[in-house]
Amino acid sequence: MAETKPDFAEQIRELPEGWVRAMGVEITRATEDEVRAEWTVGPQHLQAYGIVHGGVHCGVIETLASIGAALWGMQHERGVVGLENHTSFLRAVRAGARLTAVATPLQRGRRSQVWQAEIRDEQERLVATGSVRLLCLEQGAALGGKDLETREFQAGGNRRTPGLAG
Repeated sequence: MAETKPDFAEQIRELPEGWVRAMGVEITRATEDEVRAEWTVGPQHLQAYGIVHGGVHCGVIETLASIGAALWGMQHERGVVGLENHTSFLRAVRAGARLTAVATPLQRGRRSQVWQAEIRDEQERLVATGSVRLLCLEQGAALGGKDLETREFQAGGNRRTPGLAG
């Protein structure tokens, strides 16, 4: 029987602040092997032509990759920060559309991870794709002049402290 990975989506949704909350993005699954999110496009997501701003797609892709990488990294006493985000915009989307994003790992190592992600609309059409390269940092490493900040989560009796510093 395959091992079930702890899902930290509920704890992440309860965080009181941050970009995800401000953008109205709901994390629906958060494991070390897959992170999913959904949101309905609103006025806060649009650029001047009335379509989703590319930065929203970049931000969602980087956020999901950072969450997944952090959940995996914390098992190895490491936090993560994004180094590179390459996102391609494939289909214009307007207000009212329901989007779903999924991120999965391509490579995970002691010093870096690479995650890939897709964003699809309600008809399952590909809207954007991306890959994110993340640096793995030891707990307590300097980040922006301070020690790496971590948060503690618990799911199904599994306690974890990821470095969600994406």
